[in-house]
Amino acid sequence: MDVAFPSSSPFVPADAARAEPTTALGRLYMPRSDEARPAPPRSIPAVVMLHGAGGIRYAREITYARQLAAMGAAAVVLDVFAARRDRALGFTERLIEITETMALADAYAALRHLPRRHPEIDPDRVVLVGFSYGAMAAMYGVWATVAERLAPEGQRFAGHVAFYGPCLARFEEARTTGAPVLMLYGTGDELIDPDRCAAFAEDLRRGGSAATVIAYPEALHQWDGGTPPLRIGRLLGACRLSVGADGRVWDLRTGLPMTGPFLRRLILAACVEDRPYMMGADEAVRTRSNRDLGRFLDMVFRPRQG
Repeated sequence: MDVAFPSSSPFVPADAARAEPTTALGRLYMPRSDEARPAPPRSIPAVVMLHGAGGIRYAREITYARQLAAMGAAAVVLDVFAARRDRALGFTERLIEITETMALADAYAALRHLPRRHPEIDPDRVVLVGFSYGAMAAMYGVWATVAERLAPEGQRFAGHVAFYGPCLARFEEARTTGAPVLMLYGTGDELIDPDRCAAFAEDLRRGGSAATVIAYPEALHQWDGGTPPLRIGRLLGACRLSVGADGRVWDLRTGLPMTGPFLRRLILAACVEDRPYMMGADEAVRTRSNRDLGRFLDMVFRPRQG
């Protein structure tokens, strides 16, 4: 079913309190239930999904959502771009105008909305899963700097999963929500800097989150997207950002603050390499990542004792 609920569009975390109101859009997939015996309150875990820069893909977000629903978990696939068509439509413009923080605003809005509208969903067992661009958001959302601004009422995800998310930003405030994080990437992915992702994972551990990093040998970017191998886009692995304790974002290469679309465009222009990268489906890797995701969700969704 299609869902819509109140959200906002902060450009960076520091803008959360004064951000423009936005209506978040998505599609909710619920486990099949018996109308005569509805699911008890707080009995169903859930996953919130954030798509990549190319938007929602049937072979990826929709397929995962249907699989999760078939296994007994609710899944909502957010369409961050559709909710902000007034800001941008083209591929490049969307990456300039629609930020990771806006995606996270929708994710935390979903965390607030879904259990209220569907009381069978357990708000303490909701995991945020992101792919590529959405994976960067999923990783950033575990930091207290972000969570406390986007969800001041205290809602928190039980876990965060990043599929092939570039590790571009570091956080000055080394404090997380405490939720575990799973980071998955391929060693053949030119968008991933393994050393930087290892440092990011260590930051997470110091901040209070268990961080698991799994690298699949020779796997390319978007191994689960259903697209045959091809070269696409431009490399942004050289971009280096810093998120301050006050929620402001800075470019470490130029020293520019990311205060709006104009400066974001300049920052990305200075660090993006003008050459494409390889991406492509790999069913063997998808099978492995399905297994690793399943183990993580099983651990997070397991009812707590006591």
